Amino acid sequence: MKLTLKIWRQKNSNDKGAFVSYPMGNVNPDMSMLECLDVLNETLTERGEEPVAFEHDCREGICGSCGFMINGVAHGPERATTVCQLTMRHFKDGDELVLEPWRAHAFPFLKDLCVDRRAFDRIIAAGGYVSVSTGNAPDANAIPVGKDIADQAMDAAACIGCGACVAACPNAAAALFTGAKVAHLSVLPQGKVEADRRALAMVAQMNEEGFGNCTNIGECTGVCPKSIPLQVIARMNRDFFRASLKRRDEPATTITPVYDWKVKTQ
Repeated sequence: MKLTLKIWRQKNSNDKGAFVSYPMGNVNPDMSMLECLDVLNETLTERGEEPVAFEHDCREGICGSCGFMINGVAHGPERATTVCQLTMRHFKDGDELVLEPWRAHAFPFLKDLCVDRRAFDRIIAAGGYVSVSTGNAPDANAIPVGKDIADQAMDAAACIGCGACVAACPNAAAALFTGAKVAHLSVLPQGKVEADRRALAMVAQMNEEGFGNCTNIGECTGVCPKSIPLQVIARMNRDFFRASLKRRDEPATTITPVYDWKVKTQ
């Protein structure tokens, strides 16, 4: 099959970028999108041209490294599918595919299809952990967890942090990502000890990074390759407001300093 890849090319954040079209013939329908870019880059290298920069690692849809817009849709037209899992047979012979990077204030541009998503790492580091004693693994039945609770935690923990939710959101909000990271710990009994501190710290860091505000449009879950449900945002908001009220009611001498959680807009 024949395709045309119209790719955003930009050397760095200071350079003026532009779309460049690359006609491709004899594309194997069984190729993934990343394999198609590999073939293109081999051709560009043979010509002495700069290859297209894009992120990838596992190529199995579990690491969240790959990710860019395809015809205006994060990860492309197939639901619950990452770019590395998207095969060329999902397109028609003669199609033109427009590839561009995530565009969000909190994701600084790096090169071509690459952006800096370390803001997600800082949100996790702000509070996404559970304090447990080290040593041998505890017995499986030491802390009983109901199936409904376990399912909720596993659904939230499926988030791979690819950033598609931010790229698709008109406000460039990170509520789905942060909600997933808050929810998958707060619903489990092991995570309830630090649930208040975690919600305050992670939401504060999310705002500090410059992400926009969630207005419940739902584009985030629509493009999420792991179909993270919107309910995680509601749980995050509930945990945050509950923790805020409890903290406000504490005596001033007992309040543990946390980040300022004032809402910041782009």
